[in-house]
Amino acid sequence: MGRIKETFSELQKLNKKALIGYIVAGDPDLNSTARAMELMVNQGVDVIELGVAFSDPMAEGPSIQRGYERALINETSLEEVLELVKSFREQDKKTPIILMGYTNPFQSMGSKVFSSKASENGVDGILIVDMPLEESSEFTKQTRKLGIDIIRLVAPTTSESRIKKICAEASGYVYYISLKGITGANSINAEEVKEKVGILRGLTELPVVIGFGIKDGLTASSVRDLADGIVVGSAFVDIMGGPKEKIEKELSIKIKDLSQALNEI
Repeated sequence: MGRIKETFSELQKLNKKALIGYIVAGDPDLNSTARAMELMVNQGVDVIELGVAFSDPMAEGPSIQRGYERALINETSLEEVLELVKSFREQDKKTPIILMGYTNPFQSMGSKVFSSKASENGVDGILIVDMPLEESSEFTKQTRKLGIDIIRLVAPTTSESRIKKICAEASGYVYYISLKGITGANSINAEEVKEKVGILRGLTELPVVIGFGIKDGLTASSVRDLADGIVVGSAFVDIMGGPKEKIEKELSIKIKDLSQALNEI
């Protein structure tokens, strides 16, 4: 059983929801990312999504765009991100790691080389935002060979027929975008999310997680009972962009707030 499946299975037995935390690899530098990953796990994050910096992150709001810019100033490469995961695995064999990014860096490395290195270094899944289902067959083929999950996105505007196709090609979990717009936006409509997640439940047995617009305990509470977990990104990336001496304290406070709301501690 892979780390992603095992994590969701364990949480289900405990009647708990997954807290998935997103930060950008190399923001503000690789050492800070490594320390943040360790702290996030210790404080209660169940799955880590690592952003792979790219110069044209079309789905990202201002917070994550700035995180990408900070990582790109350091010229953080996909190769270095894979090395970061390898280093993390020396201490943590359990926490799932997902690489989330845009097509260009992954295609530049090549699906076969990337999949091989990702598997060797302990990556559990990838989420490529701008790679359409119809153009992902090669990546799907190579990653499946090595047990790496491809996480698929479903948007509020996605038709039911399209959702069926997406779910058929997904593994790990399905990521439902809770609102129309970019990451970090506001105004989650819980009723609309409930309706769409209900459709998803009827089309896949994979865990369904909700992301975009979830930034604190209040927004986490609003969708807590609708899915198997939540993804929080912009709120964590904002903290990573603040004073370095405050990162650990601020991350701890934020994770505690989210965890309490998510599991009614």
